[in-house]
Formats: sequence, C-alpha cells, structure tokens
Amino acid sequence: MPRDFFHDSSSLQATRRRHLSPADGPAVISAVDSPLGAVAAAWAIAGWGAVLGFAVARLAVIALEGLAMELSAAQLGLLAANTAFMAWAEGYRGFQRSFSPRAAARVLYLRRYADVRTALLAPFFCVGFYRASRRVRRLTWVGTGMIVVLIILVHRLPQPWRGIIDVGVVVGLSWGLISFLVMSARALMAGTSPTPHEVSDPVDGRPR
Repeated sequence: MPRDFFHDSSSLQATRRRHLSPADGPAVISAVDSPLGAVAAAWAIAGWGAVLGFAVARLAVIALEGLAMELSAAQLGLLAANTAFMAWAEGYRGFQRSFSPRAAARVLYLRRYADVRTALLAPFFCVGFYRASRRVRRLTWVGTGMIVVLIILVHRLPQPWRGIIDVGVVVGLSWGLISFLVMSARALMAGTSPTPHEVSDPVDGRPR
C-alpha cells in the first residue's frame, strides 16, 4: 500500500485519493464513481473484450478445420509444442504478467478520471494506444504489429499447418481474454491495482 497520499483541499478531500507514482507502490482509488467514469470503464472492458473474443472465435474455426484432418506424428508433436509455447509466451508472459495487469490499472484510472474524450476512446486508452507513457505506447504498437504480421504469415500456410499454429494462438488469446476480464473485475471491486497505470498526463499533472 502507498505510504503517503496527496489530498485535495476541496470538498472532495474526505473521499478522493490520488494515484502515487509507480515507485511509491500500487495505485489506489477510493471515491464514489462518476457516471461517466463508470460508463468509460464498462466500455473499455466490453470493447477490448469484444476484440479479443472476435479474434478467438474466428481463429478457432480455422484451428478446428486443421484438427479435423489426419495428423502425422510430427504434426501432432508440433501441435503440442506450439500450443504449450503460445500458452506460456503469449498467454502467461504476454497477457497475464504484462498486458492484463496494466490494462486493468488503466480501466481503474478511467473509472475515476475519465473525461469525454477518454470515455469515447476507452478501449484504446486501456490497452495503451492513447495517453500512455512512451514505453507503454511502444510496447502496444510493437506487440500489435507482431500479431498482425503473424496473422498474415500464418494465413498463407496450407491446412493442417495453419490450424496447428492457430490452436496455439487461440489458447494464448483465450488466456489473455480471461486474464484481462478477471484482473479488471478485481481492480474495480478492490479499488486498487498493484500495477502502475502509466498514464502520460494524469489530471493533477504529476508523473505516474
């Protein structure tokens, strides 16, 4: 928990606590939600959840087509190895350990500090495309670019090879979707997040 808090001098002093910098510890929010903030947080979760869910559904169809074919021993080995690797690299390392905690922290930030613009762009805000630190923006754009390139390359593969690769992608994305939803729900219910939100220009002008 943070050691010190900066309190407003206005009438909100008793109900509002500001975020501290990442070096100070987890971000804490303990105030009554504004209607705009509640809508923004819900839109962030629903919007990005729909993006991941749509990708999982589309790729799952292709993966099942590949699995329906007769696979050789080598293909079965590749299927097992690729699925395990994608679960670890994409699902656990990429989403559960990095993307999802930060996105959940930014959803929590939206609930307290959303304005009209961030509310409209909430799904892009929560994943780091908008109003994020340079490091987060770089990670978001590079990660998105790598996913797009991977999809293009895999799309050129014949079946069952395409299905074999897509099984791993579906597992990784499903892991990511579940971790994003669970961590966002936990952050909103607890009003605190152990991961810094890294918003580039918070409301009080302090670096976060």
